[in-house]
Amino acid sequence: MTDPVQAFDHSVLGTREHLSLGLDTFGDAPLDAAPGNHAETLRQVVEEAVLADRVGVDYIGLGEHHRPDYAISAPDVVLAAIAGRTERIRLGTGVTVLSSDDPIRVYERFATLDAVSNGRAEVQLGRGSFIESFGLFGLDLADYDRLFDEKLDLFAALQHERPVTWEGTFRTPLTDQQVYPTTAAGKVPAWIGVGGTPQSVVRAARYGMPLMLAVIGGSPAAFVPLADLYRDALGQLGLPELPIGMHSPGHVAATDEAAREQLFPHQAELVTRLGRERGWPPYSRIAFEQSAAPQGALFVGSPETVAQKIAWAARTLGLSRFQLKYSVGALPHEQRLESIRLYGEEVIPRVRELMADS
Repeated sequence: MTDPVQAFDHSVLGTREHLSLGLDTFGDAPLDAAPGNHAETLRQVVEEAVLADRVGVDYIGLGEHHRPDYAISAPDVVLAAIAGRTERIRLGTGVTVLSSDDPIRVYERFATLDAVSNGRAEVQLGRGSFIESFGLFGLDLADYDRLFDEKLDLFAALQHERPVTWEGTFRTPLTDQQVYPTTAAGKVPAWIGVGGTPQSVVRAARYGMPLMLAVIGGSPAAFVPLADLYRDALGQLGLPELPIGMHSPGHVAATDEAAREQLFPHQAELVTRLGRERGWPPYSRIAFEQSAAPQGALFVGSPETVAQKIAWAARTLGLSRFQLKYSVGALPHEQRLESIRLYGEEVIPRVRELMADS
């Protein structure tokens, strides 16, 4: 297995003492819109990221999908457009489906993004929660686990930014080959996104990569054993503490009632539609309210409500970063913009106050 890269200053990604607060989007596209829907959605994503930069959000992550309900299939291209119109916000993914991509091309693309954004690029690597990319790119779903394991090992080797000699089973070997461009900081920082399996958590520790927890159901508190497992594994490997992040859906509006009434119909439509593919029951208002409760996985409400919940989750898990997945189904662009504005101008300062007090 490739040795971890230890020299990089991971504090730029956030620390327990200075929580990084970000946003995520998949470029959710309403399915009943007119032709050109995806193009308009992508332009809206750029505008939303520009606003996020302006109001002080630390990170914007774009999730890769290959489905009609999400517009972003090439996050790095959209991130490059965002880089040209922003100054400080960090730029990354949530996630890049490494299993169905070429690790060398992924590294080259994000090293390039790092250069044009003046060192603001990072990538979150995962298997993804959908499987369309496997058939699309001619891969056998039976190789689901082995593809990710091998490609992650190669990506980790590339992070050293030295000539690579590497051999696997899904591609020809590399012998003393260098990948370009290299980065000013010495590597493209990469997180490993996990949904809740201990094996994935230990894998992230073995590669010395920060851990991103996808908390989309239940309670963030249920992920405490995984956070503890990750820190224990790092310690046993003789590695320093690394960032732990968390991604959860939500929406911010002026009041709790407004936020819930705006979000619920879109959340219900999305989860019910996806549930039909996976054998879930229709999404109910009761399920929504349970998830929106103080210790649920849905971060929806007024700025004070969302800030209190983020601070609680950050303290509970020992987070270095929190990412709010702010786009849900056909939630209107104008409401997404207002959610971003409130998140940057009111939620983030309040979270910092709460964390300082604790």
